[in-house]
Amino acid sequence: MSDSARLAALAARIGPVPRYTSYPTAPHFQPASGDAGWRGWLDALPADSAFALYVHVPFCRQMCWYCGCNTQVLKGNATLERFLALLLREIDLVVPHLPARPRLSGLHFGGGTPTILGGDGLQRVAETLHRHFDAMPDAEIAIEIDPRHFEAGLVPGLKALGINRASLGVQSLDESVQAAINRHQPLDVVARTADALRTAGINSINLDLIYGLPGQTVENVTDTVRASLALQPDRIALFGYAHVPWMKPHQARIDTATLPDTAARFAQEAAAAQALTEAGYCRVGLDHFARPQDALAQQAAAGQLNRNFQGYTTQTGEVLLGFGPSAISTLPQGYAQNIPAVAGWRAAVEAGQLPVARMRAVNAEDILRRAVIEQLMCHLQVDLAALTAQHGMAPDIFDADLPRLALLESHGIVIRQGYELRIPETGRPLVRQVCAAFDSYLQQQNAAAPPRHAAA
Repeated sequence: MSDSARLAALAARIGPVPRYTSYPTAPHFQPASGDAGWRGWLDALPADSAFALYVHVPFCRQMCWYCGCNTQVLKGNATLERFLALLLREIDLVVPHLPARPRLSGLHFGGGTPTILGGDGLQRVAETLHRHFDAMPDAEIAIEIDPRHFEAGLVPGLKALGINRASLGVQSLDESVQAAINRHQPLDVVARTADALRTAGINSINLDLIYGLPGQTVENVTDTVRASLALQPDRIALFGYAHVPWMKPHQARIDTATLPDTAARFAQEAAAAQALTEAGYCRVGLDHFARPQDALAQQAAAGQLNRNFQGYTTQTGEVLLGFGPSAISTLPQGYAQNIPAVAGWRAAVEAGQLPVARMRAVNAEDILRRAVIEQLMCHLQVDLAALTAQHGMAPDIFDADLPRLALLESHGIVIRQGYELRIPETGRPLVRQVCAAFDSYLQQQNAAAPPRHAAA
């Protein structure tokens, strides 16, 4: 049996698991009754808090059929102008609950297609944020860009925001795969965008690639990786396609018969990872790759890597504020998610309310288990005894969890010595399955009814 087939068989036996960008994970958030609780959390933040911000823009020019993001096709500039005005209004509603002149440690624009706001729109956002926040000298200001719709007129807005990192969506450069996902994007389009950004002084370029798309093979995934390397990106994120048509109806346009099976997905991921590491990139966590001199690789090597709803990050601290429909915030008290639907989000902001839909408070055990999962996701190892001591608990809190690792241990996916766990390189693709053993909410959910996640 090949390594890919063996990993696929193990994943099938364990069953679906979350992606672990938070703990507890989003399915375990609870409906919020108004915004009083969220306002209370914000009011209680320490005066010395540093804030990372996430701004979600839920519009695109066209729908890519693989997309799992909270987005929709823009229907007219009036809709966009109304959205922008309300986005700025939401920021103005939140800021009075924060410490005076809050420090900005990082800013990430996602979507959707955030550059759909245009140069003028981005400058208006910049003016609002500069009015309320003091950016720290080393703040990472990042934006996601669809190269197919990048225009020179965007550059002044990007400069006004202080953008110093851009993530370009590539996914696949194979024409047949692009046709299957409704995204025609030649390499030269991506190259022109990268060149324009670097000319404007935005030198840190990330690329997003996907495996597991319809019609993908080891060969065309590897070809995409090698062609992308010609652009000399600082980081590459290599994601597995999540086929969830019950959540994203447009994915039903994809013929499931053309999707690679689980073993093929593992083989594609392994081939892409090999091509990237052979090109000198350091592997970071589960699905990121970075040049050795990049901060992400350096923090990973130093054991200081972190993970949040945007994936692996160099940012530290407990406060992440999300703005826009569906955006999720992380505070010391727990998580809060905005109303996902644009109409509902808009109505709340127009009424002068914080548009919170769901919240999840965390207790001491949640915080401990989150630390275990983050250690595994970021560093592929954890010392449970040392970690519990830091949290004022005893390691036997995990005694009921460790037997769930027996299958993975027997196949060498995880190596355990007492309360010390280590995932060897061959086990990296199943790190989320290891984390799932410590997810008490997943165990409760599995006992009640099988969860429905995308294939890992």
